[in-house]
Amino acid sequence: MTDTHGVARPGLSIGHEAVDGIRVVVLRGEIDHNNRESLMETLLPPEGAPAPWTVADFRGVTFMDSSGINVLIVAHRAAANDGGWLRLAAVRESVQRVLELVGIDALIPCHATVEEAMAA
Repeated sequence: MTDTHGVARPGLSIGHEAVDGIRVVVLRGEIDHNNRESLMETLLPPEGAPAPWTVADFRGVTFMDSSGINVLIVAHRAAANDGGWLRLAAVRESVQRVLELVGIDALIPCHATVEEAMAA
């Protein structure tokens, strides 16, 4: 796993790896307005890249505000428009409540584990 930008970001650590052609983005910490750009850069594919199949591993995410919700919506739409998808895995109960309150769980599939998200 590699840090996306070579240095740790305050409040959020972002790593990624490829498993069977699926990008697994591993998140640790808090997702808020201070690190939304780093998350956006990680979840959106570079221009001209193939449609992304991405699983965001939320196991280590302890907090997410509306900035994170907006990033997830943009990343989901970008992936879907290119024939790809975004799935969430291992979302903690406190973050899951936020997703449910705004209805993101109905838009972006949430799975109990990374393995389940990859196999869905």
